[in-house]
Amino acid sequence: MDKQKTGKRIRSRKWLVNALLLVLYDLIAIHAAFFLALWIRFDCRYLSIPAMYLQHYLGSVSISAVVTVALGWMIHVYRSVWRYASYSELVRTLFAAVLGAVVHCVLVTVLGGRMPQSYYLWGSILQVLLMVIPRFSLRLLMFFADRLERDRELGGRVMLIGAGSAGQMLLRDINRTRKIHDKVVCIIDDDPKKWYRYIEGVPVVGGRDEILLYTEKYKVNKIYLAIPSASAADRREILDICDKTSCELKQLPGLFQLVLGQVTVSDMKDVSVEDLLGREPIRTDMEEVYDFINGKVVLVTGGGGSIGSELCRQIAAHAPRQLIIFDVYENNAYDIQLELKERYPDLDLVTLIGSVWDSRRMFQVFEYYRPQIVYHAAAHKHVPLMEDSPNEAIKNNAIGTYKTAYAAMVHGCERFVLISTDKAVNPTNIMGASKRLCEMIIQSFDAKIRAGRAAEIPQLFTHGMVKANRSPISPEEFRRVKTQFVAVRFGNVLGSNGSVIPIFKRQIQAGGPVTVTHPDIIRYFMTIPEAVSLVMLAGTYAQGGEILVLDMGSPVKIDTLARNLIRLSGFRPDVDIKIEYTGLRPGEKLYEEKLMAEEGLRKTQNDLIHVGCPIPFDTEHFLAQLEDLMNAAYQNRRDIRARVAEMVSTYHPARSKAEPEIDSRYLELVSGGDQ
Repeated sequence: MDKQKTGKRIRSRKWLVNALLLVLYDLIAIHAAFFLALWIRFDCRYLSIPAMYLQHYLGSVSISAVVTVALGWMIHVYRSVWRYASYSELVRTLFAAVLGAVVHCVLVTVLGGRMPQSYYLWGSILQVLLMVIPRFSLRLLMFFADRLERDRELGGRVMLIGAGSAGQMLLRDINRTRKIHDKVVCIIDDDPKKWYRYIEGVPVVGGRDEILLYTEKYKVNKIYLAIPSASAADRREILDICDKTSCELKQLPGLFQLVLGQVTVSDMKDVSVEDLLGREPIRTDMEEVYDFINGKVVLVTGGGGSIGSELCRQIAAHAPRQLIIFDVYENNAYDIQLELKERYPDLDLVTLIGSVWDSRRMFQVFEYYRPQIVYHAAAHKHVPLMEDSPNEAIKNNAIGTYKTAYAAMVHGCERFVLISTDKAVNPTNIMGASKRLCEMIIQSFDAKIRAGRAAEIPQLFTHGMVKANRSPISPEEFRRVKTQFVAVRFGNVLGSNGSVIPIFKRQIQAGGPVTVTHPDIIRYFMTIPEAVSLVMLAGTYAQGGEILVLDMGSPVKIDTLARNLIRLSGFRPDVDIKIEYTGLRPGEKLYEEKLMAEEGLRKTQNDLIHVGCPIPFDTEHFLAQLEDLMNAAYQNRRDIRARVAEMVSTYHPARSKAEPEIDSRYLELVSGGDQ
């Protein structure tokens, strides 16, 4: 406590000393101002000043100086913190100086003195200047000192790429915003007409080929991209060059800010890995899709997942009669339910919890709500986890798809859209094989319906379900079933749950290391909105039995993706953040294929969306095998991979850790299950 009191007394004395020093300065300044006015009047010669004028000056100036200082003290001129002086301090200082000058002039007159007219004018002006300028010169010097200090500490030396309208507006915003510590030191633009010229005092030094040179020359540590209208190819080329530097990268998110005249530094965003994929975002005319959805009852299974929740958002925005979210995980379902209720209060929204491989639950949902469109996104997708639990992959993915598709067919659903994956092509893991089974299920349903033999599709259930799940339509009505089934196949989704990018970001934030399975592993990537657009288009393009495939551009090396993300985070790969190669995980391939070799492609209305022709297989034999596969999965049989390999000829399972033996008593228990 004594130390605190002592500190307070010291700070109080320091303030008082500073105030008294400023008072002393003002007293000297006021005396000097009117003496200089008299001296200037007589050609800057002291001996030429008449003694009478000196007497009048000396008889009044001290009194007016004391009055001026006293007035300034009363209006807190001497209590201001001049390091942060602003308009308020300027007004108070001017008021004290001007009023003090007036007091001096009146006092000289009252005391009976007569002075030259220029004495009053120049004395008053000099008094104001001598009191105001030093104070705010100090403020200005401190401002520039702070600015230089911040530049040194925060390293805000910016290279601006783009000298167009967006770049110019961004530059002005940086210069006029106090909270921004950045300083633009050079500008890059590919237009030679702008080279060696200046914008707002900043030189345009050259084109994109000069980025590395001038980054080093100007000691740049931040690069701002203000090229909102650039193509994806140009943007990727520029970012590839910037990526070779250690600079932090930010860019304008799009063209709309420029159109609205609202380009500011706050609009800048971190350069994301999506910007390095090297293709334009998929542009689709969604009007046909929205017309199809409008007024319909739509069911989204797995509606709480990455793809499922985005499907729900886009569907909810286009006036379905009713939207049903179905998910086994209540937390995700609850989150998307709250979001949609807040955004669309008039939406008829139903959120249901349940498993797609529970026959009774699926029949109950379809019988009560009668959905017309189904987007089947429910699935286990994590490859290593499914390698350790292969029976769960079959139950949830393959059998869950079968039971959901069957319930949709017999309850009059118009369209059934399966979300598949490129891992279903020549699979080496059970997750990919289970998704290939899903595609074959969809193709089998389509083939039977087209042949008018939908009644031959067996209903899969375990013991105790015969009475519970009788088909709600007669054999004659089976011939009139019109449900159209389609599968949509795409690659890895950026930002989805469990994808590599969130994992890499967490590892970078933790200081590394960033783990990559293999230096040569490659993957195709797409964004969640692109994937969802494709899935929804599939519902309108469906003719039955197709597998729709997105042209996802060139594949990306995961190692390159990790290194880019480290650089974009402001670190150096293998220096600041280490990269470790952990080896391919069970069931993982170096590359994923979009189509099997025997599948052909034909275009759709969108040049980037293709249709793979169905691969022929024995539908009858396949459907007959499914019940045995289901029973084996429910019994958690160790030979499940071998059984799947018999049904999926392209499946070549990788070696996996041995699974634990299943107690025979458990097999007896599950044989009487009621799923």
